[in-house]
Amino acid sequence: MPHQDPAERRVVVTGPARRTGRASGYYRPRTEIDEQTTLGHTYVRSLMRSQLRAALAVFAVLTLLVGPLPLLFAAMPDSRRLEWAVLGFCLYAPLVLLARWYVRRAERNERDFVRLVEDR
Repeated sequence: MPHQDPAERRVVVTGPARRTGRASGYYRPRTEIDEQTTLGHTYVRSLMRSQLRAALAVFAVLTLLVGPLPLLFAAMPDSRRLEWAVLGFCLYAPLVLLARWYVRRAERNERDFVRLVEDR
């Protein structure tokens, strides 16, 4: 009787056919995130990057808006009323608009992420 190499030996495994709603090997993004796979990590990093971009945009606008004010006030030392008007009234509306924009952007980023994860 000839000796058969274990690498050449074939085994047939049979069982009842399984029906799944998805193609074999398909993972939902939520599964990827829960299992902390590389793809799941990429999804989360994408959300974090989009939130960071929005925060940096707000920071840049805020810096351009508020940053030059000390120089402006130093250039006009006798204008105390102007300082109070600028700080108390003129700066308030842009800050509120900037805050509203940031909150809406952050919520939209999160909504898009949830839509991706929920696979809708």
